[in-house]
Amino acid sequence: MEYTLILDILGVIAFSISGVLSALKKRMDVFGIFIIAFVTSVGGGTLRDVLLGVPVMWMQNLTYVYVIIITAVLAVFFRKKLFYLRKSLFLFDTFGIGLYTVAGVEKGIAEGLPAIICIALGTVSACFGGVIRDILCNEIPQIFRREIYATACILGGFSYFVFLRLNLPLSLIFICSGFVVILVRLSAVIFKLSLPSVYKRDEDIEDYW
Repeated sequence: MEYTLILDILGVIAFSISGVLSALKKRMDVFGIFIIAFVTSVGGGTLRDVLLGVPVMWMQNLTYVYVIIITAVLAVFFRKKLFYLRKSLFLFDTFGIGLYTVAGVEKGIAEGLPAIICIALGTVSACFGGVIRDILCNEIPQIFRREIYATACILGGFSYFVFLRLNLPLSLIFICSGFVVILVRLSAVIFKLSLPSVYKRDEDIEDYW
């Protein structure tokens, strides 16, 4: 469980920065920035814990709240340096889903759940904070676009159990399965990979209504 806490905290930091950058791009006020950072950081983890029927992590351990506040303040303070990195929002979001996927899978295993449910929990943990963030920022959530997003989390969760069957050290499994998520997500963007579309290129869906 100590590894899960570390992964959760690292995921909170990555998603906090991602949330702050999204809020800044929408020119939100200080309250809005904090809210977006907060829901991005713990939204997926909260849903995961509710589904598991266990105490919500940030309600039981205020370390999460303190980390979000400190990270949000630092991200705002150093926002020019963060925006200077052209892909900073994408990178922090990608690291966040990698960390939270592994943390979600590990929590499912700790509860004795089947592998497919653990993978689903990892995907929920990783994606749904970003879903809430995008909705509040009036954007279509990335998970609902053609981009390979949730698919990367599913593949990372699957790889976790593959590495587990290979009897690798637990710390190495965490690193490798998280790296799979990040590698798949980065590769999808670099090589412009996407899921198949059900729409024809010249199709106007409004014609059906």
